[in-house]
Amino acid sequence: MASSNVPQTGPGALLTDPVRYPASASPNVRTKRAFVLVLLTLLVPGSAQLVAGDRRLGRIALRVTLCVWVALLLALVLLLLNRTLLISIVTNPVTSLLVVLLLAALAVGWAVLFVNTLRLIRPVLLAPSARPAVGIALVLALVLGSGSLGYAAYLLNVGRNAIGSIFSSGPAIEPVEGRYNFLMIGGDAGDDRTGRRPDSLSVLSVDAKTGQTAIISIPRNFQNAQFSADSPMRKIYPDGYDCGDECLINAINTEVTNEHADLYPGVADPGAQATLEAVSGTLGMDIQAYVLVDMDGFSKLIDAMGGIRIKAGGWVPISGETIDEINGIHGMPLGWIPAGDNTLDGYHALWYGRSREFVDDYARIARQQCVQQAMLKQLDPATLLAKFEDIADAGTKVVDSNISSSQLGSFLDLAMKSKGKEAKRLTLGPPDFDPTFSTNPDFDEIHARVDQLLASASGPQAAGPASGPQDDALEVPAAGAGHLQAAGPAPALLPRPYTGGFAQESPAPSDFTPVTTTPDGEPITEELLNELKREGNEQAIRELVATNGQCAAL
Repeated sequence: MASSNVPQTGPGALLTDPVRYPASASPNVRTKRAFVLVLLTLLVPGSAQLVAGDRRLGRIALRVTLCVWVALLLALVLLLLNRTLLISIVTNPVTSLLVVLLLAALAVGWAVLFVNTLRLIRPVLLAPSARPAVGIALVLALVLGSGSLGYAAYLLNVGRNAIGSIFSSGPAIEPVEGRYNFLMIGGDAGDDRTGRRPDSLSVLSVDAKTGQTAIISIPRNFQNAQFSADSPMRKIYPDGYDCGDECLINAINTEVTNEHADLYPGVADPGAQATLEAVSGTLGMDIQAYVLVDMDGFSKLIDAMGGIRIKAGGWVPISGETIDEINGIHGMPLGWIPAGDNTLDGYHALWYGRSREFVDDYARIARQQCVQQAMLKQLDPATLLAKFEDIADAGTKVVDSNISSSQLGSFLDLAMKSKGKEAKRLTLGPPDFDPTFSTNPDFDEIHARVDQLLASASGPQAAGPASGPQDDALEVPAAGAGHLQAAGPAPALLPRPYTGGFAQESPAPSDFTPVTTTPDGEPITEELLNELKREGNEQAIRELVATNGQCAAL
């Protein structure tokens, strides 16, 4: 008779393997086995089946797992070496759809493996006290693994749909003299209007290599705008948009939409295209695309981001009902945005950028620029991921553009490069020009100043320290840059009425002290401002809020 200590050999020995045959194992071993199988399925999908179940299924799942790891490694390499290509793959309509379908298939396959792992665990063999813990562990692993992939597929599909709604399917654009130039149009598009009335016009010019940005703001009341040479509107207004006070630059959108849409066959938004051509001709630069932001829906985007943080130089009113349209007089304010540090929700951010009561349009332009900067600065990857669905949904309601979706990857890459670099600025009005300049503009001077600005934001100079808005105007452009090649060198110093004759170096845009007290040292409060309004002392209010054009993104 053979000794019981002699090791068993042959096929029968496999029945004692506690991993594949748990019935022969002790309760403690079965519990440990269950947790190990769950962990294997989470970390190396397919490995649990290979060691304890269907080896053919395990081998197939392991091959898929290895392919996914290789794909992730390639994505990491692209992120380090060619970030633009990686972003283009994710944002391209066709490749992003394939990625969505692949992620969804992987999520389903992984869920199937977890269900199969549950069968391999054989819960009936576990001690009653261990079953809830093993069940909870498996569910958590399922959510962490398969659930994460499914949610990633969902978010990518949300982004894909948003991109399709906002951006066009047209051809890609090429940089002009090393820069991409975009017209940003912010305006109202209410149900009672045909077309959109722009309240904000600015050009973002981005260096195609460094991401250094220059922003040129055009007042909405700018007159005599020049249409570009190839614009159909140039035949109607060969000498510029010069029909008097009615022909402000912000009226072009509505006029073309209502009266001249036939000049733009096949163009999705003739009004926006004509406005782009007017800004392009006025500034003497080739603007390749536009981005439209509906200001009424703008607050949704701010709310989706969780608000924006700014430092306000002075109190800003939330204006009440208009009493005198000609003189811009309103009734009692509905509220006030105080000077100092603020976190603004969508409603207050919209009013902060829109209000012009007690000040001029140029203060409003400065605040609008500040809001734009705050959004760009504070929309970091963590905020984007945490609020992606809300941001994408809001974006489809407030943004429209003729930028090709196929080029979105390269532009997002440029946006990443531009983070941390303070944009250089120019405004076709105070503080960079005389207040009357927008009524009787000197286009040679505009072209010279624009070239001067772009030269300071291009090439090696762009890598230098950022300067404030008035510093930009002091930089001498590179020889032969743009219009200056024909117009001759621009003066290094230009008259500035608000600086006592000639421009002097000014502090950085964020280097100011908010005005929170009256000249007598009394704190400025909402009650004080409202009392002055009730008394009809508008001049006193103007003096107290005169600095509300100062703003910095926090």
